[in-house]
Amino acid sequence: MDLRRKLSILADAAKYDASCASSGTTRRDSLSGRGIGSTEGAICHSYAPDGRCISLLKILLTNACAFDCLYCVNRSSSNVPRARFTVAEVVDLTLDFYRRNYIEGLFLSSGIIRSPDYTMEQVVAVARTLRTEHDFRGYIHLKTIPDASPELLAEAGLYADRLSINIELPSETSLKTLAPEKDVRSIRRSMGRMRARIEEAQAEKRAPAFAPAGQSTQMIVGADGMDDRTILATSANLYGAYRLKRVYYSAFSPIPDASRLLPPEPPPLVREHRLYQADWLMRFYGFEPKEIVAEGEGNLALHMDPKLAWALRNRARFPLDVNRADKAELLRVPGFGRTAVERIVAARRVRAVRLEDLTRLRVPLAKAMPFIICADHRPGALLDRTDLEVRLAPKPRQLELAL
Repeated sequence: MDLRRKLSILADAAKYDASCASSGTTRRDSLSGRGIGSTEGAICHSYAPDGRCISLLKILLTNACAFDCLYCVNRSSSNVPRARFTVAEVVDLTLDFYRRNYIEGLFLSSGIIRSPDYTMEQVVAVARTLRTEHDFRGYIHLKTIPDASPELLAEAGLYADRLSINIELPSETSLKTLAPEKDVRSIRRSMGRMRARIEEAQAEKRAPAFAPAGQSTQMIVGADGMDDRTILATSANLYGAYRLKRVYYSAFSPIPDASRLLPPEPPPLVREHRLYQADWLMRFYGFEPKEIVAEGEGNLALHMDPKLAWALRNRARFPLDVNRADKAELLRVPGFGRTAVERIVAARRVRAVRLEDLTRLRVPLAKAMPFIICADHRPGALLDRTDLEVRLAPKPRQLELAL
């Protein structure tokens, strides 16, 4: 099979991996004339959590797999074309694409071939060759194999900027049903080892860098019956236990010749979007999972963002005086982001904040008005209105038909 055909198959097979954003790594470049590549590029294809745009060559080493995970298009029983790169082919592709200014780094995953250790050896060999033989200084993200030996996972962290181990599904029961070859305990043990190695490297200044951009994971949404409350509780546990940089959510996509255990239809894509918004609230706004999803509801509202839904359920906590409320309280106002709150806190040190000040500070007011008090604004009985949810929820939009 020629290289172009392999690339077509293995790039397409990698599209289901969502966890390929790049951020937080060590800054490196080759401006001195040594090495090749940089972690500070400007080509846009995907967005990093810190707002930078970055392009990655996103491929599988192979889409052949010994495992038969029912939700995976590359499972052993799937009737799809198979291909496999050699280590040298992935190295050459990465360097060639970089020299043509198409990419800034590599995201490499793989199906399980022969054994977890053999697969991980091949993945690590790609990163090792790029770093040691070609002095490649661009970004490298490796998807690791949980059942591989600790020594191989440790070596992977010496060459990769970020490592990820997919938790796959939010509950152990679901994983046993849909991916019987995978073991949630093994996945969590590997995450724990990664956390320990990353923290050791960070604590010892002279130690070699070890996965400086941390570790991440991915959960499939809608392949099982787990609700959003369970998904967010699992994410919160992963963040707390393993200090993950990100949990990525991937809406289940129906696959050919699917098992009857899988749903026939995908979940609404907006559900994935709401989970990302809720995840942001947990990581940066001080929300607990049990606050975000209403008691007894299970899933997030699809017609409005979770922060607005929370505020409408907790109207008694509002309106807040922007000139007196503390930062943690202001972060819970619908429409107020972290930057907006920082600007308000800075501005009120000088004088009492008015509506015109909020406008000048570029604070979005459309959602916030019913929930705040300032020097020249009081919402009155607006919070008691029964139509407030209708007024604040996004209006339906007619989609354009591409001709």
